[in-house]
Amino acid sequence: MNNMYPHRAQQPPPNRLGELLDQVRAEFEAQSHRSNDYDQAMNGQIHELELVKTKIWQLEQTHLGMKSKYEEEIQRLHHELEQRGGPAQAGHGANAQPPPPAIGHGPANLFQGIMAGGGQGGPGLAPPPQDQQGQPGMPGHMQSQGPPGLNAPPGPPNNPFAYGQPQVPALNGYGPQPPQSITSPGPKPRVGPPHLGGPATPQQGPANPYPGSPGVARPDPPPQNQQIAPDFQYTHAQLEKIGNQLSELDPEKLPPHFKRQGEDWHAVFNPRVHRRLDVELVFNLPHQSVVCCVRFSQDGRFVATGCNRSAQIFDVTTGKQVCHLQDHQTTADGDLYIRSVCFSPDGRYLATGAEDKIIRVWDIATKTIHHSFAGHDQDIYSLDFASDGRYIASGSGDRSIRLWDIQEDQCVLTLQIEDGVTTVAISPDGRYVAAGSLDKSVRIWDCQTAVMVERTEGEQGHKDSVYSVAFAPNGTHLVSGSLDKTIRMWKLGNRDFQQRLQPGSQTTSGECVRVFEGHKDFVLSVALTPDGAWVMSGSKDRGVQFWDPETGHAQLMLQGHKNSVISVAPSPMGGLFATGSGDMKARIWRYGPYVGH
Repeated sequence: MNNMYPHRAQQPPPNRLGELLDQVRAEFEAQSHRSNDYDQAMNGQIHELELVKTKIWQLEQTHLGMKSKYEEEIQRLHHELEQRGGPAQAGHGANAQPPPPAIGHGPANLFQGIMAGGGQGGPGLAPPPQDQQGQPGMPGHMQSQGPPGLNAPPGPPNNPFAYGQPQVPALNGYGPQPPQSITSPGPKPRVGPPHLGGPATPQQGPANPYPGSPGVARPDPPPQNQQIAPDFQYTHAQLEKIGNQLSELDPEKLPPHFKRQGEDWHAVFNPRVHRRLDVELVFNLPHQSVVCCVRFSQDGRFVATGCNRSAQIFDVTTGKQVCHLQDHQTTADGDLYIRSVCFSPDGRYLATGAEDKIIRVWDIATKTIHHSFAGHDQDIYSLDFASDGRYIASGSGDRSIRLWDIQEDQCVLTLQIEDGVTTVAISPDGRYVAAGSLDKSVRIWDCQTAVMVERTEGEQGHKDSVYSVAFAPNGTHLVSGSLDKTIRMWKLGNRDFQQRLQPGSQTTSGECVRVFEGHKDFVLSVALTPDGAWVMSGSKDRGVQFWDPETGHAQLMLQGHKNSVISVAPSPMGGLFATGSGDMKARIWRYGPYVGH
């Protein structure tokens, strides 16, 4: 009989069903083992997370304990400071300052990070100056910071451009700030430009600034027991160890005649040498960006500053801004810092060098660009006018020095070197041009023959990039400041440097006659006073120092800026000098013979 339901499946035999059940059982057991492994792994990870959680909790407790401890210590120090009569520290609510100008795009990353924090462990940029309403200080509203009783115009009790509240100046810009306890020495001397305290006595005359040349005789320092007060706490061995690093001196341990203090600045005088100088702040000139350069006019009546996108000119007598120069036609975007400013000898023009590779020569009276020189391939870092007012020297990161003729409106000389040029200076007679560079050398050329007549190098040379050079007034010596933290004075050859050399003359190596050591960080600017009696320097350590060129001893260390002192410049008339800083301020100071007990 045929099957009427052919689609119905037949049942498998019993032995096949058993095999299938065994396979299902084996697979179930394997999955159970894997599940147990996953459970064990998960439990291990949970245990590790619990350990991490416990460790984090312990760290949090430790952090809270440390925070509480430091807050108590800070409160104790604030209380101690107030008990000593010092002002409270400013809070942290200041607006963030714009970053410093990024210096250099050259082959060696020219000047990168010099003004920023890091590197040598130096301070970063400080907060911007603020007025009493917390707004940034505007150029043109100048307040005198001179100590009471001096001839500078009096300022208000509270500086409206201070950082919130008056600050205790850091002793060296790095460590904790000591209480303000410096007092002026005894009765205040009569002060009148260009000297502090009246005319100098024979014991206070300028020293012979150049070894081997005639000069005023220097008195011997007084005996140690006469020079130092009985309550002086430094030992002779300690002073010898400190040497020229005057920032290491604690003002608390100095007698009154070795320190001077203003509202937001102080000066420490070297107790190892006879004090011959006094110093005071005349004007504080707030800006809205980093002040890259300062320069006096030849007659000493004006000082120019360069900052972001503009140059300003201030009246030295009043501290008021009298001119604002800005090229509104420039197409450059972003920051455009003026790296160098320089007055023509007759005071009619101001030359500015900027990051856009253009040299602009401004007619000050009309505030218009009289000349515009293009040719450099990278940022311009330094300018100097020749004494005849016809030529301008420029130095750039493109490894070249150029000489520009204003009358002919063209470049008349180009000098190429192996590395970026950081600084240039023309000799007082206009015959020679000196340049410092990243390769640690200073080179000097005869401008008429384009022959290199000097190059400083070798064991006597700097150990790092040269940042600033300046001729001495007599033209036979030159000073250079370097990122190796030193200043060096060079006697320019073993011959009469004023002799006119012929093409093909052999290049000689200048003789280093003095090394000035004492700054704690990069030396960013150097200059000599117009009488040649003092070498001045500004540093990333925020300090300004005066040095005796005959002995190499530091005479004083001045602290007032809250950031790197990028530029220092003496007045050609003597008695005044200016400083420009990363703290967005320029300052005018008075110096002169010390008249004290």
